[in-house]
Amino acid sequence: MKIEISNLNKWHHSLTVKLILLAILGLLLLIPLQMIKEIIRERQENAENVKKEISDQWASKQCFSGPVLNIPVRTIPSGKDELQAVSVLHILPETLDIAGIIKPETRYRGIYQSVVYDSELKVKGSFIIPDKDFLKSHDILWNEAYYTVGISDNRGIKEKVILITDSTETEAEPGVRDKDIFNSGISFISPALIPGSKVGFDMSISISGSEGMQFTPLGKVTTINLNSTWASPAFNGRYLPFRRDVNEKGFTADWEVTHLNRNFPQNWTGSAFRPLESAFGVDLFQPVDHYQKSWRSSRYGILFIALTFFVLVFLEITRKESISIFHYFLVSLGLVLFFSLLNSISEHTGFNFAYLISSVATISLISAFTGTLFRERKAALILTGMLVILYSFIFVLLSLNNSAYLIGNIGLFLLLAIIMRFSGKLLPLSK
Repeated sequence: MKIEISNLNKWHHSLTVKLILLAILGLLLLIPLQMIKEIIRERQENAENVKKEISDQWASKQCFSGPVLNIPVRTIPSGKDELQAVSVLHILPETLDIAGIIKPETRYRGIYQSVVYDSELKVKGSFIIPDKDFLKSHDILWNEAYYTVGISDNRGIKEKVILITDSTETEAEPGVRDKDIFNSGISFISPALIPGSKVGFDMSISISGSEGMQFTPLGKVTTINLNSTWASPAFNGRYLPFRRDVNEKGFTADWEVTHLNRNFPQNWTGSAFRPLESAFGVDLFQPVDHYQKSWRSSRYGILFIALTFFVLVFLEITRKESISIFHYFLVSLGLVLFFSLLNSISEHTGFNFAYLISSVATISLISAFTGTLFRERKAALILTGMLVILYSFIFVLLSLNNSAYLIGNIGLFLLLAIIMRFSGKLLPLSK
């Protein structure tokens, strides 16, 4: 009996030293965990660079704005010494109706991918031409009027574009004649304008782009309807659709914006306002961001290591056997390798399947190694059960969004309670 008590005391002394060594080992393992995080970030940056390269070669994210009626105006000098100045009067549509179809396509470069699209837009509406005395201090140069349409990346324009104004067809010219509103786009020479009249317009245009598409609410009443086969849209910008239908076959969305909802008027001269700041639209969101999930999972690396160490220590106590620090080091390397394995596989199969493969492989490896150390199947099954619960719990956390923080804290609290319960039984107070 005295020998057993003496051995138990020695074990407690050695346990203290071992726990200190395991704590130091855990801190040292933060270094490879951080290196794996950096590798994940680097791979994610490579994927973003490939997306940008595909966008640069195809066409970037598009913002469609217009049309806008532009009329040069010249100031009337009030004195002999005053010089004439020429500016541009910008007139926005009274009504602007856009119906669009977005046809997405996934392009691949190696293991990376990017979403591009072709779109077909039908644009209709009307302008109200101001009266002759609209600007009393200016001469309105009616014969020099022109229309402009803002397009953020002209490379995406397909085929020729015709603007129909009151049955008059005008073919588009490249570029914008002034940059008060748009930096790039197309222009149309305006037919003769009749002051005080109403001019209707109709235009069809095909535009290619990538990642998403936006619009600017230039009409006094702007209505937009978009249809696409993309099943995971992300609506963004200053205005959200008032009606949308999203399912596995695609989405339909409708917007309606009036001039009271925005912060610029129906007409002005020069560059007094920036309507592009009020753009809104949709991104063709790719829901499987395996890099972000892999990086989030690596943040739980120290938890994997600490809990595995605790289980092994409890197995040592209950079986009165000792595992060397070197064996702990090998087990921890297997746990750390899981995150690198997860990220590399997820680039080819997606995150969920990669998580299953990596976790099964890691659990099998560590459980088999534990069974070899203790030379019994029960020890391996205990560790296997703990790892299965842990990996399942982390996967649930990664799948949650709004409640992940709450569920994670509840899980850690219950886990701490279980550890306290077992440690109280296995390591009672000495008398």
